[in-house]
Amino acid sequence: MNPKMKESRKTSETEISLEMKLRGSGVYHFDTEIPFFDHMLSHISKHGNIDMNLFLRGDIGIDCHHSVEDTAILMGGMIHTALGDKKGIRRYGHFTLPMDEVLCTVALDFGGRYAFHYTGPDLVGKFGIYDAELTQEFLSKLAMNAKMNLHVLIHYGKNRHHIHEAIFKCLGRALREAISIDTQNPEAIPSTKGILE
Repeated sequence: MNPKMKESRKTSETEISLEMKLRGSGVYHFDTEIPFFDHMLSHISKHGNIDMNLFLRGDIGIDCHHSVEDTAILMGGMIHTALGDKKGIRRYGHFTLPMDEVLCTVALDFGGRYAFHYTGPDLVGKFGIYDAELTQEFLSKLAMNAKMNLHVLIHYGKNRHHIHEAIFKCLGRALREAISIDTQNPEAIPSTKGILE
């Protein structure tokens, strides 16, 4: 089973509705009022083969922090729920991706524990109204709520846009591998413990 899920989150700071199908065809529609965030999320969807339909309204008159953070919280939780007991998935995913002069590696594990580590140049500056530092906030909260280890490494690169694009494309590819079904062991829990939380 790979059902399409729909969940919402509403606080005094944000209102979010997300429809998602993990093993889809990479179809997406984003309405966030944060163009650069839309652009980055489109890479996760397209390269992860994850269908997403996202509506987001937040207190962007202050800044985009709550909007990006709460989207990651909702998305991560939905991924965790969708994977269920994780029977048959590959569990681990990694990808190394070139984006012009940038080289990026993302590695992740859906083992049920949270860890996040970023190695690379400081993510600073702005893309329109999007603060570059929010990328690390998004990644951390996504990993926390999906209960996964997530490691992001920028080997080298200078262009700020290319660095961000490489991260999100690479994340999509790593997710695609990790959530795919292991055809050799489609009924197995990918752990010697026999259980993954």
